[in-house]
Amino acid sequence: MAPFRAEQATIFDLSSRTKLRVMGADRLRYLNGQLSNDLRKASDDSAIHACVLSAKGKIDADVFIVADGESFVIDSDAELRETLAARLERYIIADDVQVEDITERFALFHALGRGVAEMYRGAKAVAADRFGCAGTDLWLKREEYARAAQELASKFIIADETTAEAIRIERGVPRWGHELSGEIIPTEANLESVAIDYAKGCYIGQEVISRIKMSGQTNKRLCGLLPLSNHQLRSGMRLFSISDGKDVGWITSVALSNSIGKQIALGFVKRGYQAAGSQLEAREANAATDGTAGSVEIAALPFV
Repeated sequence: MAPFRAEQATIFDLSSRTKLRVMGADRLRYLNGQLSNDLRKASDDSAIHACVLSAKGKIDADVFIVADGESFVIDSDAELRETLAARLERYIIADDVQVEDITERFALFHALGRGVAEMYRGAKAVAADRFGCAGTDLWLKREEYARAAQELASKFIIADETTAEAIRIERGVPRWGHELSGEIIPTEANLESVAIDYAKGCYIGQEVISRIKMSGQTNKRLCGLLPLSNHQLRSGMRLFSISDGKDVGWITSVALSNSIGKQIALGFVKRGYQAAGSQLEAREANAATDGTAGSVEIAALPFV
């Protein structure tokens, strides 16, 4: 796996993601009441990042939205194809809003680096920040997928799953099924600066998000973790305080970073134990109290 460099364009195949089209005269007003970010920021050539929340402020879906003529197109994780559509339709009562599943009709690539939109003009180019830095989404019809994949591979680096995961973790970007779930509040996953607009007005879950902003505190926070020994870190390991032995968190994602030259990890750590440079013990989830696997140090995000 080669480390990502800004001058070296890298392509990510996101075609498996859930894709929904939201139409109707009330689409803007209705969707703005469902999203944590301000939909008025989305345009035909620029996507926004947002969360769909429960009334308790927990994440139902992590999404990107782009305007497309008289509609909005939402993409999210493949696992949420049925639940996201149902969640969006749940609150449609007397609104002129229709939600259509278009997952199988479109392919989606994402490009990091320069020159992709200029060199490959066979797709709709949309600015999107998916990896903690500016990138470009390439939308095209599904029947054009094979040709586009071949042409892009001939000109740019295509990131395989291992590479994509390492870049994601290096950038501290949370992912559904790893850092994100129905038990996590966006601020706990460091999404407040990219997926929340505190001035946009009311939306489902807003009261919880506003209270957290006013208090300035969360019970836990997503942190970077670096191993201090040769022991291999694994997702699901529990994190314990060295000073008082308390269980203070868990590891959510692990990758080998060529940029750093060692394993890196993401994990949630409880308030009071999150300071960069602090050391914790990582143990298997079912290990006995004396079954220490190794020490980790909390690192500021992003790693790279």
